[in-house]
Amino acid sequence: MKTKQILITVLVSVLTTLTLIIGYGKFTEKDTYFAGQLPGVIPNNYKYTGLEDGVSGGPVDFRQPAASSIPAVVHIKTKTNAKTATNNLPRQRQNPFSDFFDDELFNQLFGGGRSNVIPEQRASGSGVVISEDGYIVTNNHVVQNADEINVTLNNKKSYKAKLVGTDPSYDLAVIKIEAKGLPYLLYGNSDEVQIGQWVLAIGYPLNLETTVTAGIVSAKARSLGLNRDKNGDAAGGVESFIQTDAAVNMGNSGGALVDTDGKMIGVNSAIASPTGYYSGYSYAIPVNIVKKVVDDIMKFGTVQRAYLGINYVNASDFSEEQKKREGIPVNAYGIYVSDLPKDGAAYEAGIRRGDIIRKMNGVEINSGAEMQEQVSRYKPGDKVAVT
Repeated sequence: MKTKQILITVLVSVLTTLTLIIGYGKFTEKDTYFAGQLPGVIPNNYKYTGLEDGVSGGPVDFRQPAASSIPAVVHIKTKTNAKTATNNLPRQRQNPFSDFFDDELFNQLFGGGRSNVIPEQRASGSGVVISEDGYIVTNNHVVQNADEINVTLNNKKSYKAKLVGTDPSYDLAVIKIEAKGLPYLLYGNSDEVQIGQWVLAIGYPLNLETTVTAGIVSAKARSLGLNRDKNGDAAGGVESFIQTDAAVNMGNSGGALVDTDGKMIGVNSAIASPTGYYSGYSYAIPVNIVKKVVDDIMKFGTVQRAYLGINYVNASDFSEEQKKREGIPVNAYGIYVSDLPKDGAAYEAGIRRGDIIRKMNGVEINSGAEMQEQVSRYKPGDKVAVT
């Protein structure tokens, strides 16, 4: 086994030619100004949590993180106007009797083009305020195809929102309301999240008022196969969910997963359930991915995707016999490089078939999901330390 400390320049692969982000509207200097989160600035909603002086709140007390987080989680309601969808499939052969009947009646009886009315649809979800000037992150599936987006704050004030941009493959979206001085959630660091730590899920499930549930982190870097196309192939998104047992239901989508300091460590996105309602586990997009997607949408109107350029297998997936054949230590962990193109960034940086990647930028890597989560934070041309 070979271990290397390498700086790799991550280049754009051909997959980045696919347009996976939908940006709405023209981005003027005024529209794209994003106050963001400034180091050392603590919003008023964290006043009594101990974060102001860097002192922890002491023993676990859910009252403090709940009090600081609730004002920054919003209720999103959407409306999609009624639409007429036409089946324009060509007839295999023109029927000679069609001239004797009303076209619409004939089409209904014997096939051909027909119109179907899709009724008005209304839906609801949650969102998280991430800046004092009204930028909100939520799930793409909460606002997808919506003609109207309305946001209600915890103080019952309502605003019409505009869609800034979306990323369907990560299931994230950024919307904007015209408001100032809003409470917002501080970003945490999802790399520091540990299995077994307490977390809170905050949102508006089942069209209820603000609801807070508690649980623990039960797994990290969980891949569910959600971001796949109809053929079962990866559709460009990264799946590396934080799994918790905090109760999450329909309507929680886009809400916050916070730690006991009240900092956001994820955006609630999915549940594992045979019924569509909570039955044990929920899944959140790690905040470090959320930050990258939001920043890219605000700066570029699209997400800049980096690709390492390797084929790989989890080292732990090899049997003892396979490890002996490949020269891999029995207790090896990390990502085994099974193949890589010679014109890719990884090859140019010195990575070769048979290498095992154990860390990226100092973060231990034990699975493909963990590696993809790290790579997803970079833009084409960035450098990443690989060990």
